[in-house]
Amino acid sequence: MEHKEILHRCFRCGYCKLPGNYVDINCPAYLSFRFETYSPGGRMWLLKAWLDDEIQVSDRFARIMFSCATCGNCVEHCAFPEFRDKILLAFNAGKEAILDTGKVPPGVRDYLTRMQNYGNPYGKSQQKRANWAENLNIDAYSDQEYLFYAGDVGSYDPRGQEIAKSVAELLQKLGVSIGILKQDETSDGNDVNSMGETELFDELAQKNIKIFKEKGVKKIITLSPHSFNAFKNDYISLNENTESFFQVFHYSQILAFCKDNLKNIQGSIQQTVTVHDPCYLGRHNNDYFSIRMVLSAIPGIKIAEMDRNQKNALCCGGGGGNFFTNILSESEERSARVRVLEAVQTGSSILVTSCPLCTIMLEDAAKSENLENTIVVKELSELIMN
Repeated sequence: MEHKEILHRCFRCGYCKLPGNYVDINCPAYLSFRFETYSPGGRMWLLKAWLDDEIQVSDRFARIMFSCATCGNCVEHCAFPEFRDKILLAFNAGKEAILDTGKVPPGVRDYLTRMQNYGNPYGKSQQKRANWAENLNIDAYSDQEYLFYAGDVGSYDPRGQEIAKSVAELLQKLGVSIGILKQDETSDGNDVNSMGETELFDELAQKNIKIFKEKGVKKIITLSPHSFNAFKNDYISLNENTESFFQVFHYSQILAFCKDNLKNIQGSIQQTVTVHDPCYLGRHNNDYFSIRMVLSAIPGIKIAEMDRNQKNALCCGGGGGNFFTNILSESEERSARVRVLEAVQTGSSILVTSCPLCTIMLEDAAKSENLENTIVVKELSELIMN
């Protein structure tokens, strides 16, 4: 197994499952199940025990490994800088090895089967991928400055489609030149990769790289931070000619570039908002500032930060494919529910984020906690457009 050399170096100090103030629990899986085996340190020791033939792969072992939300809190707070950057890589390698044994949680199996058979986790036709843009004036990508990439959630999830429309319309109102691939768009594969299915990820990535080159794509705006992460960090190693590779931006970064024009779209918003940092934009790519720059440019907005923010933010629990597999959904202490309660404590009327997965997870959590009349979860572009 790749990166197995780091497993013995963990002595389970526990910093990996805590934020910087060491007060709260910041690991979504440990928060949900409260067994040490579900913590990053526990996974390290389980993998080592398996490789040393001290334990066998079981349904529970596989469930523990695939419960990781890949939020990166363990990487951020591990006490050993010499190997902490490899922690999630080791977990992904462990998942890959477990997939080879056939001991796969049902939700993971079903997700990967749909990805293999349909090219998306919803099991829907490729011909429906661009339905979200039917009533919008967006042309197929040709010579526009940017390709706008909606991804699986933006293309197929009903709530994700609403967010994709909102972001695309806002970009157009700001004068950003965008086109879409329509039926030629392919899944970015970020969550496939985080589940350890590296062969399928390589297949999806190579398909995307090929079409980007054929279409002459030089700049991409992604809807999801997950797509942004895959294109920016994982695709680069698969491209032979890096000099001709495309630039990648998350839409919040483009909005930050255009922040001086936002007042022409939206007038004063007299609201106090708090910010949820998506893990794949924040900890994975160190961008905590674009969303705050955008909010600061809107007259009347006051930002009230949660105790856990930026590099210490609590993950919504949707990463690592958990948005689709629901491994973490059974617990009342799942992180999205804890997160909305934390947002309420700031006195804010709006919880804003810039990720479609986070938006959906947090909206569902607010409903579960009966907080719809206390705090409203909004995606960044919808806050501006509404």
